[in-house]
Amino acid sequence: MKVFVVNDWIPVFTGMTKTFKKQKNKGFTLIEIIILIVMAGILLPVIIVPFVTGVKSSGKPEMATKAMYLAHQKMEELMKYRYHNSALNPAAFTSYADITGFSGYQWQWEIYYVDNSFNVVGDGILSTNHRGYKRIRVRVKDPMNDTYEIYSVVAFFH
Repeated sequence: MKVFVVNDWIPVFTGMTKTFKKQKNKGFTLIEIIILIVMAGILLPVIIVPFVTGVKSSGKPEMATKAMYLAHQKMEELMKYRYHNSALNPAAFTSYADITGFSGYQWQWEIYYVDNSFNVVGDGILSTNHRGYKRIRVRVKDPMNDTYEIYSVVAFFH
């Protein structure tokens, strides 16, 4: 079978009939390229913004871990005292204090008298509220101002 090309038309034989199809040019037109550029300009920010946000906050788990470590460190420091030690005198939250060696981290703590259900008794500070338990709460703030808290209870044994 011979194929003749006449003015970009290629004869195609199907069964007993002969038809002509236009030969397709390869490549993109200028309009197609412009449309592609416009679509890329619209879609790229949608893809890039979440990626950049994810990269920015990738240090957050490390900050949370460090804040919890510092809170536990302070709690251990307070828990080493016996119930009647003056270091465990009930007091409302202290003001935030910078943590030495940990830039941007701050902590505060409070100690209240609580009952056996760990509910604050009265104002939690007066000795008349003594029920045999003191709740210690330590709060740590990370450099992004997120707060982490831990609680513990000290009991009085006769």
